[in-house]
Amino acid sequence: MNSRLQKALSVFTERLRVRRETAPIAEPDELARFVATRAAFVAQKTLYGYLKTRMGTRYPSLFEDDVFVRSINIAKHRIYAACLSDLAVFAAAHAYRERPSEEDARRHLAVRCFTRGLDDNAADAPEEFPRSEVVEEMLARCGATDWTGAALGGDAFSESPRALFRWAPIAPELKRFDTDIVANSITFAWHEVRRDLLRRMDAAGIAGPAD
Repeated sequence: MNSRLQKALSVFTERLRVRRETAPIAEPDELARFVATRAAFVAQKTLYGYLKTRMGTRYPSLFEDDVFVRSINIAKHRIYAACLSDLAVFAAAHAYRERPSEEDARRHLAVRCFTRGLDDNAADAPEEFPRSEVVEEMLARCGATDWTGAALGGDAFSESPRALFRWAPIAPELKRFDTDIVANSITFAWHEVRRDLLRRMDAAGIAGPAD
């Protein structure tokens, strides 16, 4: 197997391992770790799956192309940032579901989860990845989020489908009929993550004592 492809799949395997965890998520740091690892899993699963579907038998050989590998790395981090944003908003909304008046706390928790994820993967980020830009976008999103409505449901996962479609290094003429396919693939990937989070989340522990 191509060494670059093997490295990519080894990271993917590590994400599979963390999916088997079952302990309650009862502290903000535990929630931030969950968001970071699951966002990485979804980003890589859907990006590599899309590439493999579109490239077919040429898929392994493309990892020998330096330009293509660089494009994948840029795409991976852009899609990861979008996945982080979606899951952080969803998680923070549910952590404070019973305390709807605490919007500042929800925003703070969502941004904390988001920046923790960026920090965890900073060593692998390419020079072209605009960290300050994506953080500003996350702050703006948190300021405009309907925390008692859309953020509690599937509508929270709006950025990741757009990012996957936009950043996947596939020729535009091949992408143009893929909008629904790409959206459905990443929406489906989120289902298990959402169920796992809601099953394990101890909202009272994460949010702490009420003021």
